[in-house]
Amino acid sequence: MAQHIHIVGICGTFMGGVALLARQLGYQVSGSDANVYPPMSQQLADAGIVLTEGFSAENLQPRPDLVVMGNALSRGNPEVEAVLDLGLPYVSGPQWLGENVLAGRWVIAVSGTHGKTTTTSMLAWILECAGMEPGFLVGGVPGNFGQSARLGQSDFFVVEADEYDTAFFDKRSKFVHYKPRTLVMANLEYDHADIFPDLAAIETQFHHLIRCVPSQGLIIHGDVPAIERVFSKGVWTPRQSFGNQASNSWSVRALSAAGEQFEVSSPAGAVEVINWSLIGAHNLLNACAAIAAAHHAGVPLDIAARALEGFTGVKRRLELRGTPAGIAVYDDFAHHPTAIALTLQAMRQRLGKKSGRLFAVVEPRSATMRDGHHQAALAAATAEADAVFWYEPPGLSWSLKDLVADRAEHSVWRRIDGLIDAIAGAAQSGDVLVVMSNGGFGGIHEKLLQRLGATAATG
Repeated sequence: MAQHIHIVGICGTFMGGVALLARQLGYQVSGSDANVYPPMSQQLADAGIVLTEGFSAENLQPRPDLVVMGNALSRGNPEVEAVLDLGLPYVSGPQWLGENVLAGRWVIAVSGTHGKTTTTSMLAWILECAGMEPGFLVGGVPGNFGQSARLGQSDFFVVEADEYDTAFFDKRSKFVHYKPRTLVMANLEYDHADIFPDLAAIETQFHHLIRCVPSQGLIIHGDVPAIERVFSKGVWTPRQSFGNQASNSWSVRALSAAGEQFEVSSPAGAVEVINWSLIGAHNLLNACAAIAAAHHAGVPLDIAARALEGFTGVKRRLELRGTPAGIAVYDDFAHHPTAIALTLQAMRQRLGKKSGRLFAVVEPRSATMRDGHHQAALAAATAEADAVFWYEPPGLSWSLKDLVADRAEHSVWRRIDGLIDAIAGAAQSGDVLVVMSNGGFGGIHEKLLQRLGATAATG
């Protein structure tokens, strides 16, 4: 009989991916979480994984052979306490992944504050188009694959390498368990205020990561002062930079205003022009990093370029959800001032001089946002928007009213229904709404689509 693995906190994108990989390896898998909801719950159910909503000692019956703990869990959780009291063997998700899936494979890890999910998805798709059948684990759902994780049929495995901590019993960053041969360090800014006191603490974790990259591997990195500080502590692996300067090993240059066409130059001087469906300077950098990493794994530049022309993006990364009454509603995961600014800049470039207006709808939901660490940068991050609708969630430690006091085009709402009323009253055909949050945002996307459609039907 197959070994039984029980995963506590199974519905997060990472832990759900771990569950799918365990199932593909032939394990019997069960799991529990506080909130069991699509799309991850559907992916897991389709894989034959038994899900239980809520945490309880009863979820450990029948007794599993191994418990895999999600990093959102802490002491005091009834299921965690039961695992410890029963003396069940347990391990973190990243450690299980490293030991059971990544060991012995050519691991390509994508790290950085922004763009990890998109770059990881691009990279997996490039390798797929090159016939390499990679395994992957992504913190989202790549449109080209329709699933968050798979084992693959080759030695290559692409993993989104998160700096968040591993578990309540292991406070190292997740990525130290992955031991990559090819490492992307895309960018590095302060984030995760609930875990790290300052940027220096994050830089320390990144240095732990590069200590694990072999001397015959490769580090592909952005031109960022914080990354250079990490390297100054010691680096034992060849490096290649990427960016939009000719001096970068790999350089990228936009050939259209919003970046729908661009070119990438290799260290050898080869150049490829790419036409694709994504927009924004940030996505050009993501593409450049993915091409460079794929090249290290053996994919020629021209094959990587053609693969990206068929890349369909990632769910919740500037994903068009609908156009009721001619109003485009986008869903975006941006939850850091830099990401918010880049997303809105990209959309503004796409709109150009068109008559439609650009509306930003923002929920400051991440721990760093809620603690007020990015408070001063938020207003400037939304400068490209014609109007900004802020949702103030319960438990915010500071007042959004102070942020918008002298800005007539900004408004603050504490109820989702009131927010939807305001947006529906202001939006007109040709306008673009970009809804930004790293959570469910109270189901606002579907509610907006229904309300805007109903308003048009009755108008």
